Amino acid sequence: MIKYSLVCDNAHEFDSWFPNSDAFDKQAKRGLVECPQCGSQKVSKALMAPSVSTSKRRARNTLIEHIPQPAPASAATPPVPAPAVQQPVALLDDQQQQMRAAIRELHQKIAENTVDVGKSFSDEARKMHDGEKPQRAIRGEATFAEAKELWEDGIPVLPIPSLPEDRN
Repeated sequence: MIKYSLVCDNAHEFDSWFPNSDAFDKQAKRGLVECPQCGSQKVSKALMAPSVSTSKRRARNTLIEHIPQPAPASAATPPVPAPAVQQPVALLDDQQQQMRAAIRELHQKIAENTVDVGKSFSDEARKMHDGEKPQRAIRGEATFAEAKELWEDGIPVLPIPSLPEDRN
């Protein structure tokens, strides 16, 4: 696994893990990498200093692995900068597994009760709002800017979080 420091076109910085060095390029090209703060898919690798392993750093990392880690921050809090040393990766706890199960259930209910209009979501929603098309429950894809514009024009939209395994 490789951890990259990333930056979007709005200068938001964040980190993400990838299985290998080619994975970022492939996922970014497919539009699967997006900024967690603004949803922009124009993301690039930030300049990073290489991590060189020394005996002193290995000893420090061994000590850090034994320090209890704080509970994960909620989605409402801003991201915290990554620590200077590599931290051990934890498996999902019960609360995180329940959250993912709830999101999966939400996705299933939405799929069962809506019509997928794909990338024409913004146009379809606007036509229904303007009375050009009959009202119906739809789902689809919209950029952050398109969704914001719909919302500002009084057209109710709701972004649905994607599941992490859907983006891999």
